[in-house]
Amino acid sequence: MDYNTFCTILNKQIFESSKRDLLEKIAHYPDRYIGLFRPTKPKAKLLQNLLQSNEIRFGDALEILFEKYFELLGFINLEKRIAEGRECLDLDQIFRNGSFIYFIEQKVRDDHDSTKKRGQINNFEKKINALLKSYDETKLRCYTYFIDPGLTKNKRFYIQELGKIYSDYNVYTKTMLWKRILE
Repeated sequence: MDYNTFCTILNKQIFESSKRDLLEKIAHYPDRYIGLFRPTKPKAKLLQNLLQSNEIRFGDALEILFEKYFELLGFINLEKRIAEGRECLDLDQIFRNGSFIYFIEQKVRDDHDSTKKRGQINNFEKKINALLKSYDETKLRCYTYFIDPGLTKNKRFYIQELGKIYSDYNVYTKTMLWKRILE
């Protein structure tokens, strides 16, 4: 991927509408930023909102970049929306390469609290269940992929939980960090 394409994707996803979106939120939901019982000062709350929003947008930009990168490597991008009963599930990445299907859940960081990390695993397992209705378990490769190698608070938890999913479903699972891919 050339540098200009890379920069265009990042700029469009992260910065193009972030200030406009923040102003719309302030206009529609002013009580989120000011209030009698809000311990955070409005300026700090605005900064927090902008930074969290940009972090989410960064994750979205990385999903697009990964998709383009895998396509350049010859992987075939598959439908990222799958049905599970009445619910639709969104996959971060799903590709076919040869006879294998690669499902990847991307995470910018691994510093979640106990409730969030449990929810992440439950969501991952629910998506695997849905995928097994369409794909042979011997052809499915499932990954959680943490982009920031400096934030590995729950690494042991994810490795243990993916081991359980492997045992329960006989599906290849692995958790990976950014630097591993680059090595």
